[in-house]
Parts: sequence; C-alpha cells; structure tokens
Amino acid sequence: MSVRVGAARIRAALVTLISFLIVAGTATGCAGGGDARPRVVVTTNILGDITREIVGDEADVSVLMKPNADPHSFGLSAVQAAELENADLVVYNGLGLEENVLRHVEAARESGVATFAAGEAADPLTFHTGQDGGPEDEAGEPDPHFWTDPDRVRKAAGLIADQVTEHVDGVDEKAVRANAARYDGQLADLTTWMEKSFAAVPENRRALVTNHHVFGYLADRFGFRVIGAVIPSGTTLASPSSSDLRSLTQAMEKAGVRTVFADSSQPTKLAEVLRQELGGDVDVVSLYSESLTEKGKGAGTYLEMMRANTSAMAEGLTGA
Repeated sequence: MSVRVGAARIRAALVTLISFLIVAGTATGCAGGGDARPRVVVTTNILGDITREIVGDEADVSVLMKPNADPHSFGLSAVQAAELENADLVVYNGLGLEENVLRHVEAARESGVATFAAGEAADPLTFHTGQDGGPEDEAGEPDPHFWTDPDRVRKAAGLIADQVTEHVDGVDEKAVRANAARYDGQLADLTTWMEKSFAAVPENRRALVTNHHVFGYLADRFGFRVIGAVIPSGTTLASPSSSDLRSLTQAMEKAGVRTVFADSSQPTKLAEVLRQELGGDVDVVSLYSESLTEKGKGAGTYLEMMRANTSAMAEGLTGA
C-alpha cells in the first residue's frame, strides 16, 4: 500500500513539474518574441561603422565583412546569408563592389526585405582606369569607392537615417535623427581637416598612383590627378600585364611620381615589382583603402581610417 502511495506521489510531482516547465517555456517564448530587437544587416565594415553611428542603440547592426577583408572577394556563410533574409533593412554598397555577396542581397530583396545601395545614391563617378588617360580607360563604368570622399559619405549617412526610420519598426526616430546630425557634424569636421592637410601638398606633387583604382573620389574632391594603378582596374580580382606595368612606369616617369600607395590589407608585391621596374627609387606607402581594421589597429572606424590615410598621403607626397 505504501509503495502505491509513494508511486502516486511521484507521478503527481512529475505532472506538476512538467506543467510548470510548459507554462514557463510558453511565457519565455512569448517574452522573447515581444522583446525581439529590430536588426539592420550591413555588407561591408566601412558602411557598418557608419550605420552603427546612425542607428546607435535603437537596433542591432550586424556587419557581414570582417576587419581587414577585401570587399571584392569576401563571401558569406549559410548563417550570414540567412541573416540577410531575416533583416528589417539591408545596407550595402552596390555598384558591383561586393562581387560575391550581391546575389544574396538580391535574394533578400526578392523575399521582401528592404535594401539600400548607398553607393548608388551618392552621386557615383565613373572609373578612370587607364594610365594617365591612356587608351585603357573604361568610360561609363561606375566607381563603387565613394567613401574616399567624406562629403559623399555625409549624403549617404543622411539617406541611411531615412531608410532606418522608414523601414525599421520600433526605432525612436528622434534618436536616429539626433545620431545622424551628430555624425554629420563629425564628417563636416573631417572634410575641413582633410582640406587643410592636403593644402600642404604642392601642385606638382598632387598625383596619385595606387595598387588598384580606389581613390578616384578623393582625387575629384581634393584636387588630385590619378596617374594610374599597378592593377589597372577597380577590383583587386584583376591582375596587371607586363604592358600595363610598362605603361604605368612611363606615366610615372613623365609625371615625376615616385610614390605608390598600396592597400594595407592587400599584399604589396605588385607595388614592389613596380619599384624594381623604376630602379628602386620608389616609396611604397601603406593605406587603409577598402576595409577597416580591428579596433585599436589603426583604422577601427571610418573617421580614424580617413585621418590615417590623409596623414600618410600628405606625408608621402610632400616627402615630409
């Protein structure tokens, strides 16, 4: 008899425990659904930093591209691809920059996710990809590297704020607008500082040679000439021919240019080859052109990247 009573008590205790777990689980699930934060997914880390400045604490911002990665070649995991399709808003560069990611952005758009191509909205320029105006210019191809002009970033940042307030439910519009206004002021200060820094570069030295064509917007905004690039293309996935290198060395000798600016996240082997072609009398200066670094590594934010690049370019061109 006592055995049966004990068993009954155990069964009753188990039923009570199971009922409690079911109720608790249901309550937790409801609470989790109610507390789910809106999410903005951004493809590149430069745009990711800009977007975080605007969004602040109003939503989660997920950045797909890791620090020091190449936007032309980075890819997505299955988990990251799913993030795009579950976002409230996707911010991407466009203009062909994220070559391995754009199909996933398109899939997200087709599934109903709001998407915003910042580069396409920032008054894009066309590429200058020949060597100092040579026959290899690819007229009409849009240049995706708009962030090298802080004024265009100001325009894009304002439009990102518009997109967030329109498409991301649950954000405080006043907070987003306040964040955008504060950041706009910082970008305006950056432009002024860059103008003063570049003013020290003499007219006869305001000529740029880079690893690949990435500073067209900066040249257009601050009065530089783009002589050419070691890789005569807007993408790092291309490679130069011997005739490309010969044309570039001739253009450099004609313009008296002895400095090559190479992306810090890319090998500088090609720039070193160019140094050998010109007899060794060439300086190779490292810049952060297409990716942020990890925090504390020189270019952890867009503002830090642009200030570091401006200082390095001004010093490299003046020989200071």
